[in-house]
Amino acid sequence: MTTLDATTFCRNLEEVLDLAPGTLKGNETLSDWWDSIAMMGYLAMADNKYGVIIPAKRVPKVPTVDDLAALIQEFRN
Repeated sequence: MTTLDATTFCRNLEEVLDLAPGTLKGNETLSDWWDSIAMMGYLAMADNKYGVIIPAKRVPKVPTVDDLAALIQEFRN
């Protein structure tokens, strides 16, 4: 399985969160802007763009954008 491209992931997440392109770099903490709607958008993106179903209970345990990408990678393997 190929490695998840961090830049592409950030652009996809920015689209879901209605953020300007280039806003996310990966090291941002989720607590600054994360809410239940953002989480649902992330879960839908994981399914639609990456073909993975992530259990919602796993998402609150990740602290950063990079960790969200790693979670998708974990379920792709």
